[in-house]
Amino acid sequence: MSDQKLVLDAILQTIRDAVIIADGDGVPVRVNPAFESLSGHSGADFLAARSERAAQANTQMRQALSAGSHWRGELRRGDGSQVGVEAAVSILDGGSHRLAVLHPAGAAPDVGRFGHDALTGLPNRDIFVDRVERAVLHINRIGGSVALLMMGLDRFTLVNDALGHAAGDHLLTEVARRLRQCIRETDTAVRLDGDKFALVMTIASVDDSVIVAEKVLAAVKEPFAIDGQEVVVTFSIGIALYPQDAADAGALIKQAENALHHAKVSGRNNYQFFSKDMNNKAKSRLDLESRMRRALANEEFVVFYQPKVSAENNRIVGAESLIRWIDPDKGMVNPGEFIPVAEETGLIEQIGTWVLRRSCQQLREWQDQNLSTVKVSVNVSARQFKSRALLDIVTGVLAETGLDPKWLELEITESMLMNDVEAAVRKMTALRDLGLGLSIDDFGTGYSSLSYLGRFPITTLKIDRAFIADVDRNPKTAEIARAIIGLSRGLNLEVVAEGCEIEAHIQFLKDNGCDTVQGFYYSRPVPADQFRAMLADGYLRGQG
Repeated sequence: MSDQKLVLDAILQTIRDAVIIADGDGVPVRVNPAFESLSGHSGADFLAARSERAAQANTQMRQALSAGSHWRGELRRGDGSQVGVEAAVSILDGGSHRLAVLHPAGAAPDVGRFGHDALTGLPNRDIFVDRVERAVLHINRIGGSVALLMMGLDRFTLVNDALGHAAGDHLLTEVARRLRQCIRETDTAVRLDGDKFALVMTIASVDDSVIVAEKVLAAVKEPFAIDGQEVVVTFSIGIALYPQDAADAGALIKQAENALHHAKVSGRNNYQFFSKDMNNKAKSRLDLESRMRRALANEEFVVFYQPKVSAENNRIVGAESLIRWIDPDKGMVNPGEFIPVAEETGLIEQIGTWVLRRSCQQLREWQDQNLSTVKVSVNVSARQFKSRALLDIVTGVLAETGLDPKWLELEITESMLMNDVEAAVRKMTALRDLGLGLSIDDFGTGYSSLSYLGRFPITTLKIDRAFIADVDRNPKTAEIARAIIGLSRGLNLEVVAEGCEIEAHIQFLKDNGCDTVQGFYYSRPVPADQFRAMLADGYLRGQG
């Protein structure tokens, strides 16, 4: 290998500028690690255009190399995003090669543009305080909280010492790339200095900051491929909240730095809130998530059934499946405590699938015992409904259990249908084509758009308990309940009233033509063996 090539290799490996070398026709033949960091493509993938995104990036850079001495445009990154770049192009060896040096649009060689870090392209300390102050002003106008996450890489100096500063820079650019993937477009990721980063976010709930902190810890501890070496690092994160922990932006920054110091001395690879109370809440939430995962593995969840009864003759005509968690250490856990966390973490999809399968299995067992067959309703969460796998999961459970689809009904809340009505109609139609029923739960509390209601292929409307609680003494809610019953009958839908607790509720619903009632007047949700006994009898006498 010639001395000239050795020098070129050394320069390309250590220079912080993104460099592309092309042949005389402008076809890229070599890139350096800084270009890989900027583009998010490996050199091999980019040069060979192995993926659609790599091919787009390759085409864009060919345009840059053929455009003259200066080019400005966009570069398709490996994660699908577009980054604005500027390229200074030089002709080498009398035209046999071309060289392009790239920078994020607006940056100058070797000097980061004001407010942005030259290495990672993230906003830097120059405008960090401004972003925090803007977030505080925004929250003062609309309400909510600002979460400031101050983050430091643990033992970063070991990477620098072992692999060199170029490898350390490569690691920092990759950390920055992963951070971008953990946040929303409205959030700000900042490189402050060295191995120190920050996230500035507006949040509606403290749990939002916990979710992001856990996402960042998980993203960063995945191994990095740095110069042929697998490198594993972790983050320590300090979290401070406005207005809970500080009266202004300056104080918020100070409290987040204090929290980061606490995280560092608490063992690294963790997050700590400035507030002890918030730390306790975060630990409780993390403990709850861990216990839920254990509960799924150890089958601590059970399904209870609440009867649905004919208002006309007290005959049991159906049931709603409701998950219950019996923790071996803490006893019955309130669904209102664990369901929201299951939604946030994604565990609701596993839990929901388990409830669906267990409900279908149980109903099939009762049918095999020649008990009265009734339709069972299973709740579908917003996250489940959005999942592309829902149709396949339902189809698979029905095939696995051998349950006739006509005995299954899925309950969906109306609000989850309104984000994308066309997609919702398509998914609901596909589910209805399986032969099962669809119910809109809590009708009247969400969007209640009558113009859309006729388009949804549903079989049942459920009147929310809010309209039943005082139906016997409040003329307005009574009129709303009558209207929903009339609407259901006009659309040829079954109507179910939930939250029926006293005889006056039942009498009102019976007088106004409601088909089915559900509530404590007849029965609370009960374990499977108790519901089996109810099925064997076939009728329920109200509690009066």
